[in-house]
Amino acid sequence: MTALSEADIQGIITRVQERLSGTGSARPAATLAAQSEMATATELGEGIYPTVDEAVAAAKRAQDVYSRMGLQTRHTIIDAIRSAMVAEAENLAMLAHTETGLGRYEDKIIKNRLVATKAPGPEDLEPDAVTGDAGMAVIEWAPVGLVGAITPTTNPTSTIINNSISILSAGNAVVFNVHPNAKKCSAENVRLLNRAIAAAGGPPDLVTAIATPTLESAKALMVHADVRVLLVTGGPGVVEEALRATKRAVTAGPGNPPAVVDETADIPRAARAIVAGASFDNNVICTDEKEAIVVNSVADQLLREMADAGAYVLKEHELRRLERVIFKELGPPSKPGVINGAFIGKNASVILNEIGVQVGDDVRLVVADVPNEHNLVWTEQMMPVFPVTRVPNVDVGIELAVRAEHGFRHTAGIHSTNVETITRMARAMNCSIFVANGSFFAGLGQGGEGYSSFSIASPSGDGMTRPRTFSRPRRVSVVGALRIV
Repeated sequence: MTALSEADIQGIITRVQERLSGTGSARPAATLAAQSEMATATELGEGIYPTVDEAVAAAKRAQDVYSRMGLQTRHTIIDAIRSAMVAEAENLAMLAHTETGLGRYEDKIIKNRLVATKAPGPEDLEPDAVTGDAGMAVIEWAPVGLVGAITPTTNPTSTIINNSISILSAGNAVVFNVHPNAKKCSAENVRLLNRAIAAAGGPPDLVTAIATPTLESAKALMVHADVRVLLVTGGPGVVEEALRATKRAVTAGPGNPPAVVDETADIPRAARAIVAGASFDNNVICTDEKEAIVVNSVADQLLREMADAGAYVLKEHELRRLERVIFKELGPPSKPGVINGAFIGKNASVILNEIGVQVGDDVRLVVADVPNEHNLVWTEQMMPVFPVTRVPNVDVGIELAVRAEHGFRHTAGIHSTNVETITRMARAMNCSIFVANGSFFAGLGQGGEGYSSFSIASPSGDGMTRPRTFSRPRRVSVVGALRIV
């Protein structure tokens, strides 16, 4: 299966706009209300358990059965999950948006379908074979057993879909402790996964979750004796907690991705790509562009082109007012500030309305022309308010990008036609994802090549997670035989 085409994306956006305006073939209000009620249900069953111990025990029983079912069963189950999650992508997007209040519904559909189609499956586990005069060795990828996963409120359903495909493809089971602010849509996602697995002949409870997730239940899952590997996708606090655990932890932490624009770039193309990427799901994704660092000679043109691409460029007095809205505290120069959580993931129109600027929801990004030391440059804002800052040349721009990214080694990119400059920045950033001349979501496989992952495990050094991340290599050697050449 492939990622959505531009026509697919436009079709989704059109359908969403029709629903919001009351035109077109919108779902009846009663249907949407029923779905919302379904999201509020916390009833047990179909993978949902009241305690960590019960969720772990059920998943462990399922994995014991699953491990004996053979590789073809994995392929069948993963194919069923992909089909079910594509079919449920809009439903899950609506539930997530309704519950969390974050991001854009139409973008959440794209995320759900992206991971359902482009997260790697069992094909990622092809064995390696070596033969020589001394015989033959075969290296195969074995399950690790039971994975405990922590998921965020920013990408709740897309992370669960992605993690489930990767973990189950490797022959494991998974127990989720989801973010409390997304527990309802996440529980429905787990139920739908279990239904797809059962319909494909798999055992119940390969995917389980705690009905009422808390910080305490997350800690209990991390230290549970039957959990072999942790997968943590979230902020620095939960990542640090996981890294203190006495077991392997795959940790996907924060990011502050910079986009450098040099004087050789195709400026209209760069502007369109940055607006599309920085506004995607209202900037709640950790891979989204968080700041642009532009060579001064093309900065004015970039700002004009960003406005032409649908962004609203703030005037100086508007920026001063907006700072008081989006920051709880402005930090020292060249340091992060404290973001007002009430505006995380909100539409640009909502944020602008707070300073008396009335725009429609078709305005997806607010752009601020700021000095290098401004707190916006140094803060993972997670809202569609985007700083553009100027530098005298690209070398200074790359150096600033390295510092502004804070050494997270998460995501970065550049718009340039100079191959040497692109190479130099990619080496300097040393990130898990590096994108040249495109929106950063191309690094997730949306509009770019390669597989998708919504757990970018830079803190633990695992990078973009995949089935091999949750496998262990095992070798069998036959001495003096089975080389037939």
